[in-house]
Amino acid sequence: MESHVFGPVPSRRLGISLGVDVVPDRTCVFDCIYCQAGRTLTHTARRRAFFDTALILKQVRTALRKKRKLDYITFSGSGEPTLASNIGEVIRGIKMLTDTPVAVITNSSLMSRKTLQRDLLPADLLVPSLDAARQGTLRKINRPVEGIAVKDIIRGLIKFNEKFTGQMWLEIMLARGINDSPADVKALNKAIARIRPDRVQLNTVYRPPCEKYAKPIPDRAMGRIARQLAEGVPIEIIAPFKGKMDTHMVATREEVEALLKRRSCTIEDIAVSLGINKAEAIKHAEFLAATGKAQTLHHQSQLYYFVPS
Repeated sequence: MESHVFGPVPSRRLGISLGVDVVPDRTCVFDCIYCQAGRTLTHTARRRAFFDTALILKQVRTALRKKRKLDYITFSGSGEPTLASNIGEVIRGIKMLTDTPVAVITNSSLMSRKTLQRDLLPADLLVPSLDAARQGTLRKINRPVEGIAVKDIIRGLIKFNEKFTGQMWLEIMLARGINDSPADVKALNKAIARIRPDRVQLNTVYRPPCEKYAKPIPDRAMGRIARQLAEGVPIEIIAPFKGKMDTHMVATREEVEALLKRRSCTIEDIAVSLGINKAEAIKHAEFLAATGKAQTLHHQSQLYYFVPS
């Protein structure tokens, strides 16, 4: 049976987060050049219920019984979660199971749709992306399906935030030479002022991207761009995860494999995510690599493990 729950995952934004995946592998409206999951396999803007709501909630309930420390339960994974037309049902179901806040990470591509806005209102936190405020730049960095317009994305975020009672943290992923020009930063600044998020989080290409030409922004340039963005909105530059988890848990090889299907991880990432010691993380990761279920790659002087589709 396919697992729709993974982690907990150490997040640079959300602390310790239990992941909920409600769409098939790499099913997305975008095909972002920096995506750590790899190239999009199913490029679509059609929403539908991919998996049974009751099954997803059953797996969330099972994960919660392990009593791990959680900061959020987060809809993320290897595709765009808002493509799931039953995401609202799942959010409401989770909130009946636990007081842990529910977060939704979205690329914002469908935020102009009123049905989606209604689905997301019960969430506690929305983390939408806006990597470009100009159509040409959107095509370069996010590579959307036909018919997706950046003006509609911005308008959708504005309308949603007018009625949303939770927090909105707007993320901007910057790639060197792609969306960091003065014109792009100026356009983003105008969009932020209209959307009025609770905070803006600047990110750059930290994990291995699907396109080698997606390069990180140097620290000094990140700081300069942060100073240029909207006044009156808190701006933060996202740093690598620094938190800790207990390491007395026991993880199965299947749990490690499920984690590596959603994101590439270092040994430290695996250990922190699953609450296991480093030796156990090495044992599972090296077994998966030796049997061909996982592969490795070097990025930014770090060794990452991942499970290819």
